[in-house]
Amino acid sequence: MSYIIDRRLNDKRKSTVNRQRFLRRYRKHIREAVNDAVNRRSIQDMEQGERINIPRKDLSEPIFHHGPGGQRSIVHPGNKEFHPGDRIMRPEGGGGQGSGDGQASDQGEGDDAFAFEIDKQEFLNFLFEDLELPNLIKRHLEGAQTFQTKHGGIVSQGMPAKINIVRSMRQASMRRRALTAATRRRIRDFKAEREELLQKDQSPQRQARLQELDEQIAKLERRLDRIPFLDTVDLRFNHHVKVPVPVSRAVMFCIMDVSGSMNQDMKDLAKRFFLLLYLFLQRNYEKIEVVFIRHHTSAKEVDEEEFFYSRETGGTIVSSALKLTRDIINERYPVAEWNIYAAQASDGDNWNDDSPACAKLIEEELLPKLQYFSYVEVMPRAHQALWDHYQSIMEKHPTAFSMAQIDEPGEIYPVFRHLFKKRMEDA
Repeated sequence: MSYIIDRRLNDKRKSTVNRQRFLRRYRKHIREAVNDAVNRRSIQDMEQGERINIPRKDLSEPIFHHGPGGQRSIVHPGNKEFHPGDRIMRPEGGGGQGSGDGQASDQGEGDDAFAFEIDKQEFLNFLFEDLELPNLIKRHLEGAQTFQTKHGGIVSQGMPAKINIVRSMRQASMRRRALTAATRRRIRDFKAEREELLQKDQSPQRQARLQELDEQIAKLERRLDRIPFLDTVDLRFNHHVKVPVPVSRAVMFCIMDVSGSMNQDMKDLAKRFFLLLYLFLQRNYEKIEVVFIRHHTSAKEVDEEEFFYSRETGGTIVSSALKLTRDIINERYPVAEWNIYAAQASDGDNWNDDSPACAKLIEEELLPKLQYFSYVEVMPRAHQALWDHYQSIMEKHPTAFSMAQIDEPGEIYPVFRHLFKKRMEDA
């Protein structure tokens, strides 16, 4: 008789259908379906589930079944008609040119693809599973609000629910050995003397001594029986303590150009990029803050609603947003305590004398404080002066500064993945 025990992990919340194991097994098909959905959806529709189709042939699983049993003799006949390399004619169908049998039938079943739904949480997990904020290395313990319960050793007092059975039994065994060592030694000595007396002639004196030895042995054994198997002094309990967990604190500065040179299509591209970025940050990081900055000739910090939906026009001075970012960092986010990131979206159009100042401001004042700066240019035509100055920064600081261009909505997600993909050197 053979027993097969399935020890594969199974999610407690979805044990009835083994859903988590199923998702891990068909990860490749699900990732392809998620990527296809991203290409045809708008960014506003990202927080939705998706219907996944898996070919039936990919669902086959190994099974255990009874073999024929016994001993068999099989003769495999040779082949006199065909030789290696011969081409075999395709069997003729019943009427069509397809792969079917050609005749209609009232029996049999189709071989359709298997389809199932993933909810929005699972969809987002697959969407962002291989993305991360780069260079997330700093830690801050002061004021941490998260604690983790860890094993703090063994104590002699505690709740019954935390009793350590192994340590308690070990302590009881040690106590019994310490208390009974001398008594057991005396019992062994008395029994050895009794055996010697039994091998000699039984005189009245030896008989009296044997009786005395029996009484002493019985008395000592009763003393051993009175020692409890487990006493309250033997009980040992697991001790748990709460320790603060180092929390990675990060802040992301979202900088968007809303000047008059940005037409509505460009603004929509920039908004979609930041919507995807905001969704990514919310999904993957609990301890993260987002600062929204809009600018034309002047910059101001706004809330999420105004950042994505308010409309403004005017000239363009990019350095105003960079200076405001610098001032907010100096005022609210100490570099030693925060991982600081910045993402900027613009059409590249800027006041001519301001572009060199922007490059100098980023390279000398912002990059030393930032973990990562990403620039996205939503400009379908030729690059402006701002792109050229930023490109010189990327050549000098390739690990801390990156830039890309987006011409149409279908390029948003690939560019986003390029900017925030996991990097092996970070690991």
